[in-house]
Amino acid sequence: MRETTALPQIDPTRRGFLGLGALTAAALSVGFTRKAQAQAQAQAGTSLGAIRQIDAGLLNVGYAEMGPADGQPVLLLHGWPYDIHSYVDVAPMLSARGYRVIVPHNRGFGTTRFLSDATMRNGQQGQIALDVVALMDALKIEKTILAGYDWGGRSANIIAALWPERVKAMVSVNGYLINNRQRNQLPLAPKAEHGWWYQFYFATERGKAGYTANTRDFNELMWRNNSPSWKFDADTYARTAASFENPDHAAIVIHNYRWRLSLADGDPALDDLEAKLAAGPAITVPSITIDGDSDGVVPATDGSGQAKRFAGPRQHRILKGVGHNLPQEAPRDFAQAVIDVDAM
Repeated sequence: MRETTALPQIDPTRRGFLGLGALTAAALSVGFTRKAQAQAQAQAGTSLGAIRQIDAGLLNVGYAEMGPADGQPVLLLHGWPYDIHSYVDVAPMLSARGYRVIVPHNRGFGTTRFLSDATMRNGQQGQIALDVVALMDALKIEKTILAGYDWGGRSANIIAALWPERVKAMVSVNGYLINNRQRNQLPLAPKAEHGWWYQFYFATERGKAGYTANTRDFNELMWRNNSPSWKFDADTYARTAASFENPDHAAIVIHNYRWRLSLADGDPALDDLEAKLAAGPAITVPSITIDGDSDGVVPATDGSGQAKRFAGPRQHRILKGVGHNLPQEAPRDFAQAVIDVDAM
């Protein structure tokens, strides 16, 4: 168990030219002086360093790694329409605290590629979670802290629920995200349905063609809708948008959302796994769930509605003025949640 200490505050709206270097790590580990904090802020927020590649399961996975090789592993899992840059500030904060931080590109994003052209371009929830397990196996990580949001939060939920022996603790934005396709057939209130407009667009051939042709503009619109209070700049978006140039990106995204609405089949080999997930398995590992009160996708709650899904220690937090891309908008708070859940 680690000592829980507060991280220094940083300004998530600033973006410099250089990645975090030794100065930032030193400042984080011993406590910021005013001068060191100003210098670190000027340098942070653009790069996770060299991207590594490893064969894992069906994929050759691109991932960033920071921190000591013998540190407590933490896997930081991104969502759509984002990429590993959601953790561009979180990762160095945690590595400076001695964590071994792994930040992988999902299938269909960045430098991650399928090993075979014959493999189904499958975006269903169970397969994306299995990609994470395969990466853990390839990196010889037996047990890890999982932290994520959106697709990444769902993968963290799935692994924590089905393979708790592989998970020391979990941080999940928006709490319990495991999908039940039968429940997804039920209508929601009009305001809630409006928030899911893109899923209905993706259900059409016009939507598939539109997303494929206009991926960059479409996803920038999603960023603005998902996080109406976040004032990101063009360079910040461009760094992530490069990941959408992956040749399988549109196919994975469209299949993911069509599968959720039972408009596309998944892999029959995963039917038993999906049946377990549809039953809503409880999460027993220590967990911190977080909502942003400016999330344009999932409105913030007090977390009580999901309480029965968490059978182990759990804290729920609400961050003011923060939207859907919570780790990039509030990196200090997200990193602190990882540190705190490690001590639960």
